[in-house]
Amino acid sequence: MIKKIILLLFALALTVSVSAQGWFRQPTPNDTLRSTIVLPDGGVLFQIYAPQAQAVGVTGDLPWGNPVKFTKAENGVWSGLCQGLGEGCFRYSFLVDGVRVQDPKAPLSAEQASILTVGEGYVKDVPHGAIAQRWYYSSTLGCLRRMHVWTPAGYEKSLEPLPVLYLIHGGGDNDASWPGVGAAGWILDNLLAEGKMVPMVVVMPNGTITDVPDEVPPFAKDMMTDVVPFIEANYRVLTDKDNRAVAGLSMGGMETMEVAFNNIDKFSWVWVMSSSFMPGREPADEAKRLKVHENAGKMNDSFKMMVYSQGGPADIAYQNCVNTRRELDAAGLKYEYVENAQAGHSWATWRADLQALAPRLFK
Repeated sequence: MIKKIILLLFALALTVSVSAQGWFRQPTPNDTLRSTIVLPDGGVLFQIYAPQAQAVGVTGDLPWGNPVKFTKAENGVWSGLCQGLGEGCFRYSFLVDGVRVQDPKAPLSAEQASILTVGEGYVKDVPHGAIAQRWYYSSTLGCLRRMHVWTPAGYEKSLEPLPVLYLIHGGGDNDASWPGVGAAGWILDNLLAEGKMVPMVVVMPNGTITDVPDEVPPFAKDMMTDVVPFIEANYRVLTDKDNRAVAGLSMGGMETMEVAFNNIDKFSWVWVMSSSFMPGREPADEAKRLKVHENAGKMNDSFKMMVYSQGGPADIAYQNCVNTRRELDAAGLKYEYVENAQAGHSWATWRADLQALAPRLFK
């Protein structure tokens, strides 16, 4: 049975992953690798892609008397079967050539990175809003999912309903990325304190959906079927299109287009950062799938603002975005193009985008 599972995962690994680097690199088995699989008999299969490693192990809250033995496949994936765990929650780490390594494929792996601040940073002595972790049941995906929600300083004591920005991260990250390395809460605190933006609620959903070859369409469905209704049922917000905005970076930019182009009457503000139509597909085919030519007039009437931004020519999505914009131009779709930072495909670019985006919304 283990052999069948490994062969299946190897086949899935040949699928091209849509990630922050997926614009130009070759796919690897790591793209679709599942690092832990709970088997029907209660055993757990641990896996890690470490093609240059000489030895791999696993440590943590595991049975001490029965160490997990790992074997390496030709594709560079190490696999080890653990028996006797029982039910519950367990801490674990991989050991790669004697070095303890956090699981890079764990759902919360993006939150394990250390963050270095050089210079002033973004934390200032101003009134600060609150960032909440909210769990909701996704009827679209059949599971519990998480989002982060920023509310401005004073929201708890106010009775005024606010507009909403839905802000999506990129591939390889999750909903903690914008409030973490993206510094979204601090940026928004500062802009509001300086009187540069109107008060709003900012929702940062999880755009990553594992175990599917193309997560963009299912995320867009989850967004409209589950995320937006959850926010409007649980937060004091305005619910008309003129008070809804959607923005996203890299893979999140694809998800932004997927959401906005398929829900023209639900949003008035759209911002696509460092992104394009799906890499590896013809822009004309994607434009047809999203009915860009057919609906360009409707979008021009509906969207108060539509912006495409890039981190300059060094941005790995730069040429794909050029090709995408040619197709948008041919369709007659109206949009702005800006480069707020020459920092390539990086958080320095996207933080600059947020600083430029937020002051323009809902005015």
